[in-house]
Amino acid sequence: QVQLVESGGGLVQAGGSLRLSCAASGRTSSIYTMGWFRQAPGKEREFVAAWSGGSTYYADSVKGRFTISRDNAKNTVYLQLNSLKPEDTAVYYCAATPSAYYASIHGYDYWGQGTQVTVSS
Repeated sequence: QVQLVESGGGLVQAGGSLRLSCAASGRTSSIYTMGWFRQAPGKEREFVAAWSGGSTYYADSVKGRFTISRDNAKNTVYLQLNSLKPEDTAVYYCAATPSAYYASIHGYDYWGQGTQVTVSS
């Protein structure tokens, strides 16, 4: 089993920045891909970014504004959120999987509890 704990969410004005962290514990050696998803009220959970096998992947809506990174020594993945927009407001979830498939929620075995990001206009 793998446990994931997110932190770093909060309230920020449009144009501002936040950094989310996701600390993994347990059988972390089994993790190949770590991803970030988000879910806004009334909407489905959507892919944001993933780190998989040393490569990074982003949704078009965040490309150029968000950056995902991983610290293997700390078993932690980060999501740097820059140039935030009100439409980025959502609960952000960290997820992990032993597979290389990164874009769908169905490919992930482990999920964190989520952290709220609110961007005011």
